[in-house]
Amino acid sequence: MRASLKGRYENDKSTGAATVAFNTGDVKLRASVTDATFVNGPSLNGLSLAVEKPGFFIVDYNVPKKDFRFQFMNAIKVVDKPLNLTYIHSRGDKRTILDGTLVIDSANKISANYMVGTENCKLKYTYVHRGLMTFEPCYDLAKNSWDFAVSQKVYSDDVLKATYQTSSKNLGLEWSTNSKLNGNFKIMVMVRLVTYFCVGMVCKIGSHLRKLQKC
Repeated sequence: MRASLKGRYENDKSTGAATVAFNTGDVKLRASVTDATFVNGPSLNGLSLAVEKPGFFIVDYNVPKKDFRFQFMNAIKVVDKPLNLTYIHSRGDKRTILDGTLVIDSANKISANYMVGTENCKLKYTYVHRGLMTFEPCYDLAKNSWDFAVSQKVYSDDVLKATYQTSSKNLGLEWSTNSKLNGNFKIMVMVRLVTYFCVGMVCKIGSHLRKLQKC
């Protein structure tokens, strides 16, 4: 049996979280807590438990809410192409989500996400050009609108990404890096293309998260 411990702290929200995981063969056991578990003395607030078999299923249990969340994964062949299917059901809010991704080849894939019983359905096409640039147009059936994303790898650790949401007219720019030497760093800028503009910036250095906003 192997165990691991992960922690996270967000400076702007003054909140933290920790996860303890145990590997028992093919199955993983996880226990997660937040600062709500200890802020007013030990309690069950913020405590969640999970059982996972990677690639097959995940069962999450929210202890204070007594709520289960089930996720099942499977893969089948369609015209000799892999189709990855995911079924997610939350018992508390009675939501069921179906997700599927058809991998055409290493550069092209089509995915769909649908919430059962609603009009919420998204269709997305992903194209990766030479392993460096990614194009992702996405159509939202409920909003009858398109979202677009383009990302470019720079060197080996940096990624530049631009997004545009036609429904809200939000244009986003993001620069992120994931370096073992310098750690994680992310800058995001969002501009609303209307009669006025609002710029929001999120900077993340390691475990510290800072937000700046100007309207």
